[in-house]
Amino acid sequence: MNTGLAALLGLKMDEMTADRVVIRWQVRPELHQPFGIQHGGVYCSVVETAASIGGAIWLGERGRVVGVANQTDFLRAVRDGELTAVGTPVHRGRSQQLWHVEITDAEDRLVARGQVRLQNLGT
Repeated sequence: MNTGLAALLGLKMDEMTADRVVIRWQVRPELHQPFGIQHGGVYCSVVETAASIGGAIWLGERGRVVGVANQTDFLRAVRDGELTAVGTPVHRGRSQQLWHVEITDAEDRLVARGQVRLQNLGT
């Protein structure tokens, strides 16, 4: 699972199940926005990655998932250190899923949170 954008961001997948996805990464200068803090697009990407992995595992052989909405809030500026994202399902239906993801720093402070709506596509 650590290919493409996930590899570029340096994401480490600690847990990947249908009920919980845990991702860690290091904040580093190449992931900063111009003012020297973690770029919000990284948070959005991690939120979508966590939801998509969990949603795909849950849907399994019945099809594949695609993100159709991503709403991510940035709550605390981060310049360095390790961040952890934990994704859990809110709703899993026949045609769509909704996942919630919280991102915390090493001191367990909430730095961002988001939700992703996934469309379940049949095979």
